[in-house]
Amino acid sequence: MQLLTIDLEDDYSLIGIHSTEEDYRLAYLLNSYLKIKLARFKHNLDFKNSTAVFPLFEYKDQANYINYYLINNKYTELVDNQHKEGLFGGNYSTTSYLIPEKKKVDFFLKIEGCNNEDFIQNLVNDLNKINQIITSYSIESITLKSKENLIF
Repeated sequence: MQLLTIDLEDDYSLIGIHSTEEDYRLAYLLNSYLKIKLARFKHNLDFKNSTAVFPLFEYKDQANYINYYLINNKYTELVDNQHKEGLFGGNYSTTSYLIPEKKKVDFFLKIEGCNNEDFIQNLVNDLNKINQIITSYSIESITLKSKENLIF
C-alpha cells in the first residue's frame, strides 16, 4: 500500500498591517495608493466550529497573474446576556482572531502569485507611506501555527 503525502507549499506572501481604519476604508486607501482594485468578496471567510466571520476583499491582477486579498484579523461579537442579574450580568463582547498568534495585527494582505522579495519589500514600503497605516511588515507564513486559516 502506497501512502500519499501532500506538501502544502506556501505559494503566497503575507503582509501584516496595523491600522485603526475600518476594513472598507482601508481597502479604499490601498486602491488609491497602490493603484489596485480591491472589492468586497461576496462571501465572508468563516469556519465550521466558530460564529466568527471575517470580511474579505480581493483583486485579481490578470495582467500580472497576482491575486491580492485583504482580510480582517479581528471579529468582535456582542453577546446579549440580559438574563443574568448581578455583577456579571448584561452585555459583553468577545473577540476572535483569524490568526490568534498575531493578535496585534489588524489586517493581513495576502499576495498569491508573486514570491519576489523585492516586490514584497517595495509593497511594504508603499504601505508604510499611507498615513492611516501605523505600520506594515512581511510575515513568514511558515512560522504561523494557524496558517491553514489563510487557505481559501
